[in-house]
Amino acid sequence: MRVYLGFTVAGNRSSVQAAKRLLSILQAMGHQVLTSHLVQGDAWGADRRVPPQEIFARDMKWLAECDIFIAEVSGSSFGLGFETGYLLGATQKKTILFYERAVEQRISLLITGNTHPNCTLVPYSQLEELEALVQRWVRPLKSSASTSCA
Repeated sequence: MRVYLGFTVAGNRSSVQAAKRLLSILQAMGHQVLTSHLVQGDAWGADRRVPPQEIFARDMKWLAECDIFIAEVSGSSFGLGFETGYLLGATQKKTILFYERAVEQRISLLITGNTHPNCTLVPYSQLEELEALVQRWVRPLKSSASTSCA
C-alpha cells in the first residue's frame, strides 16, 4: 500500500523515535511510505527551502495518492490536524492515529476524542509495542485498501 505517514515538522518532535519506528515497520512490511522525509532531522529546514505553495501542492497530491493515512500525533500540530480532518471529511480513506499514552492530556481533544468511523486511535506506552500494533491495525486493511479509498 501507499502510506502517508503523518508526523509534525514544525510542532513538538519529541516523539520522532516513534515516528521512525513506524516508518521502519511499514517499510519492512513492504509498504511504500510517501513521506519518509518527515522523520529526518532536517525536515523543518528542508521544507523551508521550498515555497509553501509547493509544500501544500505536494502534500495534497500525496494525500490523494495514498491508500491509508497513518500518523504519530503525540506532538500533534496544525498540519496533522489539517491532514486528518481533510481525509476524514473529504474522502473515505482510513486513518490510524498513534499516540503515546503519557502525553494524551497535551493532545488536542479533536484527535483523542475522534469517533469518525474511518479513524482508529491507537495509544501506546512504549516504543516496543508499535510493531505489534502496526501489525494488528495495518495488516487487516491491506486487502481492503483499494475498496476503502476515494
